[in-house]
Amino acid sequence: MFKEIFENVKEKHPLIHNITNYVTVHDCANILIACGAAPIMADDADEVEEITSICHGLNINIGTLNRRTIASMLLAGQRANALGHPVVLDPVGVGASKLRMDTALKLLEEVKFTVIKGNISEIKALATGGGTTRGVDANLADRVTEENLDQVVAFAKAFAKETGTIIAITSAIDVVSDGETTYCIRNGHPMMESYTGAGCQLSAMVTAFVSANPDRPLDATAAAIAAMGLAGETAYGRLDEMDGNASYSNYTIDAIYRMTPEKLEKGAKYEVR
Repeated sequence: MFKEIFENVKEKHPLIHNITNYVTVHDCANILIACGAAPIMADDADEVEEITSICHGLNINIGTLNRRTIASMLLAGQRANALGHPVVLDPVGVGASKLRMDTALKLLEEVKFTVIKGNISEIKALATGGGTTRGVDANLADRVTEENLDQVVAFAKAFAKETGTIIAITSAIDVVSDGETTYCIRNGHPMMESYTGAGCQLSAMVTAFVSANPDRPLDATAAAIAAMGLAGETAYGRLDEMDGNASYSNYTIDAIYRMTPEKLEKGAKYEVR
């Protein structure tokens, strides 16, 4: 199943509009090229509607917010919605400041997202508005483990139903749900936390996979996450004693570039609940 999804990315070569953070913009562009898509970076309000109109999908990342780009995110998101294009939100550090929290909530109010992808803390912050916990997420830890997996799955399903959006929670075990069906993905390597950009790259790649498979957004999101995790495994296997996190980052992009649909199908480790 993931084989066909990845084949569509390579065959359709989707153009992805990224309004992302300036720490990782270069890495996001390269991971899109590596997986078979194409990037365009534009964040000025005077052009974002025009740019997103010529693209196949929109990736919004709030990692380095400012007032100028907030307005651009809203304009681009609404234009993408009007055109029926997939829109992905990466609420980076959403609970860290009032600006991030308020912006994320405003985006959720004014833009319809196809996928919201973040770590468990970020998704919890969105679900609770940054305040006290509630419901099924009350005792969730900051990492997804075998011990709390059932609880995280229940939380992801509930929030997906509430928002009408695919919820992708990234951790040692990744959880992706549309409210009915949930993928639990076990690809990846701990070293993926050692460099800045892995999560931002993943959001860009999720946008590409969903844009190339608009009728299968849940499967496409899961496939992208499995591909990134598999690339992390492959990259770690290449390291020698003199390599560090910079080499690992580059090797991860290389692994995506060299990954075939057949390798993804064979290497993806997941269960469906």
